[in-house]
Amino acid sequence: YGFVGLQIHKGDSVTQTKITAADVDNARRAKVAVTDIDGVMRGKYLHPSKFASVLKGGFGFCDVVLGWDSADECYEDATFTGWHSGYPDANVQLDPSTARKIPWEDNVPFMLGDFVKADGSPLPVCPRQTLKRVIKYGESLGYDARFGVEFEWFNFRETPESLQEKGFQNLTPMTPGMFGYSMLRPALNQSFFDDLMIKLQDFDVPVEGLHTETGPGVLEAALLNGDPLTVADRAILFKTATKQIAYQHGIIPTFMAKWNADLPGSSGHIHQSLSQNGVSSFHDDSDPNGMSDTFKSYLAGQLLLLPDILALLAPTVNSFKRLVEGMWAPTKANWAIDNRTVALRVIPGSPKSTRVELRVGGADINPYLAIAGAMAAGMYGVEHSLALKDAPIVGNGYTADSPRLPGSLSEAADALDNSSIIRGILGDEFVDHFVQTRRWEVKQYKQAVTDWELKRYFEII
Repeated sequence: YGFVGLQIHKGDSVTQTKITAADVDNARRAKVAVTDIDGVMRGKYLHPSKFASVLKGGFGFCDVVLGWDSADECYEDATFTGWHSGYPDANVQLDPSTARKIPWEDNVPFMLGDFVKADGSPLPVCPRQTLKRVIKYGESLGYDARFGVEFEWFNFRETPESLQEKGFQNLTPMTPGMFGYSMLRPALNQSFFDDLMIKLQDFDVPVEGLHTETGPGVLEAALLNGDPLTVADRAILFKTATKQIAYQHGIIPTFMAKWNADLPGSSGHIHQSLSQNGVSSFHDDSDPNGMSDTFKSYLAGQLLLLPDILALLAPTVNSFKRLVEGMWAPTKANWAIDNRTVALRVIPGSPKSTRVELRVGGADINPYLAIAGAMAAGMYGVEHSLALKDAPIVGNGYTADSPRLPGSLSEAADALDNSSIIRGILGDEFVDHFVQTRRWEVKQYKQAVTDWELKRYFEII
């Protein structure tokens, strides 16, 4: 097949692909996928011979997946693609470094792909390619980045059909009550917990920790840290894989940032650090907080640009229902030492563990874009040796005298649109397209009539 024995080069290491021609033959099919602007995976099954062909030469994938929203409604004002272009095929090149088998699908071989131009160069609006550009930016400054992602999400004993029949109301949670870090609740769903830990591990999406959170049917998972692209791949695969595994247990997960006004939201926290030649660039024993000058500049860049990248961290209208005071989600651009009320929680420790946790993002993030935005802001601070002028918050970060973040998706999209710094790093083509998609999202929301409006106005007004 031509991909037998294919080697993947990453730095100075060489690893073998995790699938072979025999694997594909035995499975009698393979699966491939790309990621759209909203972080939704879109894919298809391929015959073994077709898979061998596209692995070598790429394949066409209708570019509408970059020209429609999460509900498959085509953007009206997008310039990248649309009715004006006829929605042609975009070129996709599979990345053999993402090769793995899907344990809950009889070990069907699987790979992720990147959108590329006809000449093989990166397609600017592709989320995965956008992150790759930022990684190169960091490498050009001499740094290797390390990231980790944590997700919270709610789980319900429902089906896609029952969700529709109930109108997404009065849903049955997987478990009742508020029971964070419970040693009892997992026993009620032991097979589901086991599958999440074991099958995701076999899928090369290692879960470092899994526990119940405060809320009915809420779980939190921390994914094993690694380089930014590997972690983003794992994060995007984690969300889809969790949904597929849950289906097999009669469970529907949701990664909405805020599904219920009376319950906590669901976070997508991002842990970050830098190193050079394997040595931490964030740790300094001589500093009272163990923070190096590089760490302080990275933090200063994120504080400066947090409003500009907010649309990448809070990409939906619903994202901003989570970003309210006193609900464990930050509302201001500030930082502190091991304080969960601020946007940037510095976690001091050993050279290996010193890092910063960006707490703004919800579970609804597109991991490629959230990581790209976070890293872009931090690396800008490092490149320009920005001084960390703001003192760490002591106490309640919500009441601190710190700059308030944009309060809506519309405001966040405007901030990104007007950011010459982020445009310079992510590229005008990506920023223009992404901003258009967020404004479309706002427009769709403004046109909707909600249950709240019906209950409040239908009879009384």
